Amino acid sequence: MRGQPPPESNQPENWGVLKKLIPYLSEYKARVLLALIFLVGAKLATTGLPFLIKGMVDQLGTNTNQTNPEKWLLAPVALVLVYGVLRFANVLFGEIRDTLFGRVTERAMRRIAHQVFVHLHQLDLDYHLNRKTGGVSRDIERGVSGISFLLRFMVFSILPALIEILLVVGILLFQYGWTFGLTTLIAIISYITFSVKITNWRKAFLREANTADSASNSRAIDSLLNYETVKYYTNESYEADRYDANLKQLEQAKRKNRLSLFALNGGQALIISISMTAMMLLAVLGVQNGDMSVGDFVLVNAFMMQLFIPLGSLGFVYREIKTSMINIEQLFNILDIEAKVKDNNAEKLTIKQGDVEFKQIEFSYRPDRTIIKGISFKVSAGQTLAVVGASGSGKSTLVKLLFRFYDPTAGVIQIDGQNIKQISQQSLRKAIGIVPQDTVLFNDTIWENIRYGSPKASDAAVQQAISMAYLDDFIAALPDGANTQVGERGLKLSGGEKQRVAIARTILKKPPIMVFDEATSSLDSKSEQMILKAIGEVAKNTTNLVIAHRLSTIVHASQIIVLEQGRIIEQGSHNDLILAQGNYAKLWHAQQHESKLKSNISN
Repeated sequence: MRGQPPPESNQPENWGVLKKLIPYLSEYKARVLLALIFLVGAKLATTGLPFLIKGMVDQLGTNTNQTNPEKWLLAPVALVLVYGVLRFANVLFGEIRDTLFGRVTERAMRRIAHQVFVHLHQLDLDYHLNRKTGGVSRDIERGVSGISFLLRFMVFSILPALIEILLVVGILLFQYGWTFGLTTLIAIISYITFSVKITNWRKAFLREANTADSASNSRAIDSLLNYETVKYYTNESYEADRYDANLKQLEQAKRKNRLSLFALNGGQALIISISMTAMMLLAVLGVQNGDMSVGDFVLVNAFMMQLFIPLGSLGFVYREIKTSMINIEQLFNILDIEAKVKDNNAEKLTIKQGDVEFKQIEFSYRPDRTIIKGISFKVSAGQTLAVVGASGSGKSTLVKLLFRFYDPTAGVIQIDGQNIKQISQQSLRKAIGIVPQDTVLFNDTIWENIRYGSPKASDAAVQQAISMAYLDDFIAALPDGANTQVGERGLKLSGGEKQRVAIARTILKKPPIMVFDEATSSLDSKSEQMILKAIGEVAKNTTNLVIAHRLSTIVHASQIIVLEQGRIIEQGSHNDLILAQGNYAKLWHAQQHESKLKSNISN
């Protein structure tokens, strides 16, 4: 289903995702090419080392030059010096290769992580309502790390190992005969085949471990984000038990993974031992028959040890590459998710007056339940339209449709005659400011949370917004003033304080269209009057849509619409609706009676 990441799959890894990495490497083509040149140079230097050891052993093993010790020592000493040069060149070339390619890998990780972050913010509200933050976070983390591993080890381990294998097999085949070359080739094929088969068998355990890891992380983050709710209902033990159940699944998955790893490592060790034994036996027989020198025996031994070192790491790298491929696949699955709300040939919104009009709007979150049913209204610049109605009547859905978090199933929403489906989402949302009912702040200072409304605003503009939202006295009473940290999601502030910060933030944005979604619902009477006065000043030159619960806050609205089950059942000014003696009038009298009771109780 669109809007959700695909579930874990038992299908083979999609190696086609490697093609998607190529564009991220193209920025440094010269660096990649230079790194490959030094890679080959390092392997050629490594391959030459056993020949130098063979030469030294053969030279030192002869007695023909004992009458002239200086001449006898000259050749071995020269070989030792060349050996030292090649050994240094091997290390130096490897370090240069790592340095050159390191920047390529780091830039690729940065670009991919940035692309995923941007893509997640471009996905529609439906995706974010269904996602699990912890799981997505771990998918991104593992995916980016997997890309880093894959790029590094493809260049640092796979290619060097393949080059070395080809060189060693070729040398043994042409210099010592088909028995040596064939034995080496059989050993390599057996090792790789075994590693591939067992690693593929282990894939299910790796997927299971990843799924359990994401589930446990999601559970922990979800519980901590809802810390207050856990405390309210004293469900600490319940949350701990649910988290422990996820950890148990992770533990079992890791145990299966560890046992399968034991089988893989044990089989690889057996193949290496048999191969090394066979090659040493052939070399010993060759020396006894006089077909090989002691130096040749040492050379074969050095080559086999040199060969199985990268071959051993090849098994490890292959296992990790398979793991990385699973993680990369999930990361690119996130990038493949398509938003339901898209900009198709969208133009930038042009604000002339700021008139907002809903024309015969219908909408449903699900096909079997219609939320908005044929709603039409218009609000012009400088006017305030208030929407009232019971919970679930569709009030907040109208706001989501105006912001184009969803597209209506029928009808058109226009701003100054422009269909919002034909204008860019960014320009649309830039023109609308909102004070939501549930204000969530960033874990930063009050000052920076207000500046978020316009990140490039001057300090004077921020201070003006603070004053217009009547936050001066509140901020002045704080020990750290505007530099006070609000905590994660603003939990250090009360509901009313958070709403006033949200109002200041929206004032700073200076949008031509304003939305107030129960903006004073968390305020006491005194704070409410101050905020209403501020809203009144701001609303003079803007188009205003107010979602209201307290009818006393909207008595001066230009027009009021009353919703019931997604339909407009009443529409008019406050006085008109009171005179009509309909649902609005009943609700008004009920709230007035409630206010009087509260006033009497407080007195």
